[in-house]
Amino acid sequence: MLLQNRVNKKELKKRIQEETVNRVTVSFYRYVIIDKPQELRDNLFEQWNSLNILGRIYIAREGINAQMCVPKENWELFKKDLDADFRFANMPYKIAVEDDGKSFYKLTIKVRHKIVADGLDDNAFDVTNVGKHLTAKEFNDAMEIPDTIVVDMRNHYESEVGRFTGALCPDADTFREELPIVLNELKDKKDHKILMYCTGGVRCEKASAYFKHHGFKDVNQLHGGIIDYVRQIKTEGLPSKFIGKNFVFDERVGERITDDVIAQCHQCGKVCDTHVNCANDDCHLLFIQCSTCAEKMSNCCTHECMHIAALPVEEQRTLRKGRKKEDCLSVYKSRLRPNLKDILATKII
Repeated sequence: MLLQNRVNKKELKKRIQEETVNRVTVSFYRYVIIDKPQELRDNLFEQWNSLNILGRIYIAREGINAQMCVPKENWELFKKDLDADFRFANMPYKIAVEDDGKSFYKLTIKVRHKIVADGLDDNAFDVTNVGKHLTAKEFNDAMEIPDTIVVDMRNHYESEVGRFTGALCPDADTFREELPIVLNELKDKKDHKILMYCTGGVRCEKASAYFKHHGFKDVNQLHGGIIDYVRQIKTEGLPSKFIGKNFVFDERVGERITDDVIAQCHQCGKVCDTHVNCANDDCHLLFIQCSTCAEKMSNCCTHECMHIAALPVEEQRTLRKGRKKEDCLSVYKSRLRPNLKDILATKII
């Protein structure tokens, strides 16, 4: 059996938009020793592919990190099969807040060095000595304690559209970049109560242990992340101290938590929190764009990208020949990232 997808992206997206299958979008993770990651990867691909499951899953010797959409008719079988593996028994699942069942268009399972790229030497500290897990109510209550510091352990483009009120939101592109930034920001706050949160909890598992290793006395983390926080406040009738959208790494891009729109279009400054990727295949920069600018710029981030995207496909390929896509994207980011809104707005005017 072929243990990978070979159908092109355009066709796969067409299929998922046209299908009538009801799906559950779910995420989960677990830090657990996996002796043969590649073997597990192949077994899970075969098993989940047969259940028509789509998603993005990372497996490493340190554990599993998964985001997927499962057909409702196969949901119980999926859980039963996963529970049968002692390493994944009693897995806590985080169910999506806003879900049209089209969050993923293919099944991708990759073996990686780590399930989250953190750049840390796990042998240098006790990764199991994590912070205290707080429920939604406990997290809300802790936020009211004087001198409590709430830290967003996500990237800048995630916190830009949604965050807990009063949270420290570092200007970082990656989790790897964020850890030393936060450590430096809070170097004189080691006796304060620290509340950490992220999307589903996986980043906080490693971050909380890292901060405890560096001498922080009272480190806490939101159990289940923002996704489960929303479930809990709805179930228990609690006020939401998280405002805006929860950024998610799938086709939905974001889940609306409250009606607050706290971001702006990077091109005109209009109130907006819609993330898009630049339509130029050689760029695909992630940025916030309102509908007016999307129409004016043909879904591109700059006039340069707009020009390239309008060229015949063969000519675009010729321009890309000999260059790695990652290198080209790096150039765009280096030019646009320092002050994205001002630079992009200048290019449109």
